[in-house]
Amino acid sequence: MKLTLPRGLRPRLVVAFVLVAALSASITAVLTFRQARSSILDRTQNSAVRELRLQIDSLAPNLPADPNDVDLRIFARRLDSASGARGWHTAVARDGGPLIGTAGGVSGALRDVAENGDATFYERVEHADGPRLLIGMPISYAGGRDGARKPSGLVAYAVLPLDGEQADVSALITAAWAGAVPTLAFAVVPALFAAHRVLRPVRQLRTAAEKITSGALDTRLDIVGKDELAALTGTFNTMAAALERDGAELRRMEANARRFAADVSHELRTPLAAMAAVTDALDEDARSGILPPDTADAVLLISDETRKLAGMVEDLMEISRFDAGAAVLHLDDVSLHTLVHKTLDLRGWREPDEVITELPEDDPRLRVDARRIDVVLANLIGNALRHGAAPVTVRATATRESLMIDVADDGPGIPDEVLSHVFDRFYKADAARGRSEGSGLGLAIALENVRLHHGTLTAANLPGGGAVFTIALPRTLRQEDQP
Repeated sequence: MKLTLPRGLRPRLVVAFVLVAALSASITAVLTFRQARSSILDRTQNSAVRELRLQIDSLAPNLPADPNDVDLRIFARRLDSASGARGWHTAVARDGGPLIGTAGGVSGALRDVAENGDATFYERVEHADGPRLLIGMPISYAGGRDGARKPSGLVAYAVLPLDGEQADVSALITAAWAGAVPTLAFAVVPALFAAHRVLRPVRQLRTAAEKITSGALDTRLDIVGKDELAALTGTFNTMAAALERDGAELRRMEANARRFAADVSHELRTPLAAMAAVTDALDEDARSGILPPDTADAVLLISDETRKLAGMVEDLMEISRFDAGAAVLHLDDVSLHTLVHKTLDLRGWREPDEVITELPEDDPRLRVDARRIDVVLANLIGNALRHGAAPVTVRATATRESLMIDVADDGPGIPDEVLSHVFDRFYKADAARGRSEGSGLGLAIALENVRLHHGTLTAANLPGGGAVFTIALPRTLRQEDQP
């Protein structure tokens, strides 16, 4: 079974808090248990040794100077009778001889140290019937006038059951668990409270970041306290202020640039219109042979450049209208066949030498701004003929909700490094090429016109070669739906 860690910060904090509480409660319980267990056993041990010493000192003077086995057995029996609630069993050994009495299970190690020393020795052992306390106590007699005691060569052994003490220790373990479980349960409450206090600033930061992402750059947070989260909040406010300042500056610069382009385009329209009228007249003179050959060539060149400049100015004004949100749709119900063939006829593109059309036979109708869709189709077909290879295929498929129009050519396709930039304004695939035949704004204007219809325009390469531009338009569009 795979253990899954909580992913959220709140459950992680709660789990960490509970684990710390559990560890603290466990360590406290273990230390308390060990100290209490040691105190219980030491108290029992000291009390038993003291009582056994008193009984031996009371009964030992009654022993003969050279007691036999019967005397030692009687002595051990009297010690057993004097045990009272202790319930010990005793035995006596003389000069390392066999044990005489009822005590059994005395270890050889205890006998060795008790017979070779003059102090009381004891050990705690585990027995099949429960823990036992073993005591080895040398018996000494009162000596001469100085009150000194002399060894008798006898050693008394006592075996005490520790069942009562074991029950007390078990009760301690139960009490420890009984206290630890509620502690863990109650630890969840402060854990949730701490997680709430810690995560509240984090949630506020997330909410503020979402507001800034949506464009509310004036979002700020109140700084509460002087901890790390307060410092983080202050840094966030500083960042938001910098973003607001930079955003305002960028918007101002962008507005100035748009206004500049629009003003320049507007100011150029009138002189360019006059220049176009003059160059049209000069074109007739140049083609009729009135002007000298060199002058005629210069006039035709100037006329061509003037027309290109006039077209660029018109494109710049159109882009300015898109940027300013002033572009509007004039919707009308038109048939697909009429829309496509009108575009081809106005530009003089022949079928099927230059353009092949594959349109649905039922001639679906759609609600669009016919002028803007004509601009889109003319730009795509013109680019395909200019940069690709004829014939260009215009293929359309329609559903109840949408219309798809593909404009594909038989050229080499679009390089991969260029494909993602084809809709950029003034982008040139060949950086070394100083000028282009068009304004560099045609595809950008086509994209904006399609977006104005709530549609999409994408570019791709066909598997067999050639580029394809795909227009996706909704079949129905209301006047109030325009951006």
